[in-house]
Amino acid sequence: MECLQMVFKLLPNWKREAEVKKLGYKVHGDPFSTNTRRVLAVLHEKGLSYDPITVKLQSGEHKTEAFLSLNPFGQVPVFEERNVKLSESRAITQYIAYVHSPRGTQLLNLQSHETMAILTMWMEIEAHQFDPPASKLTWEQVIKPLYGLETDHKVVKENEAILEKVLNVYEKRLQESRFLACSSFTLVDLHHLPNIQYLLGTPTKRLFENRPKVHKWVDEITSREAWKMACDQEKSWFNKQRKLRTKSKQK
Repeated sequence: MECLQMVFKLLPNWKREAEVKKLGYKVHGDPFSTNTRRVLAVLHEKGLSYDPITVKLQSGEHKTEAFLSLNPFGQVPVFEERNVKLSESRAITQYIAYVHSPRGTQLLNLQSHETMAILTMWMEIEAHQFDPPASKLTWEQVIKPLYGLETDHKVVKENEAILEKVLNVYEKRLQESRFLACSSFTLVDLHHLPNIQYLLGTPTKRLFENRPKVHKWVDEITSREAWKMACDQEKSWFNKQRKLRTKSKQK
């Protein structure tokens, strides 16, 4: 029985390694990085295997000549597929979702010009309206403490005020639609996940909880199995070693 259990435990790794070799997907990043997790989430939604390559952000590895040859802006993640090399997490997620459209979760609603436009519009809203204040709040309340830096509560207050206005728009939208772009889960919702997950471990959590429709939406998207896997270092980074002084508050 013990031998059989061991075979079942190892078999998924064999399959993963075979698919990694076939697809040639590589993700250069950090399993706790919000942008890296965005890419991991779409890979897990599609059930795709990949080779995770750790970029040690705390030691400044993303600013070395070797990494800058992959992304001259010195930011993670970088996605590689043989001759394809992409940076910018949202571009990567769209590429993967489009290439593997028939597989796994349908993350792109491109049934018509109208649905495509609405999807694109909400992705732009996430990137330009939601992400700026949410990222600053994550930096101040989650990332800075990991580096031993003090949270600037003035910056937190200012950005919570901005985020509240965005969430008020979301609350109204979610009264009309189960998800932001349409009635099904898409890249729009997925793109929000990394910052939301971190902010749920901070006082900013109340901004999501105080809005019934937003609260329900957050509960639904954060409970997705693919997202849970993206947040689990052992499942998303396959036990590859990574040095960190302190683990994140991510649950």
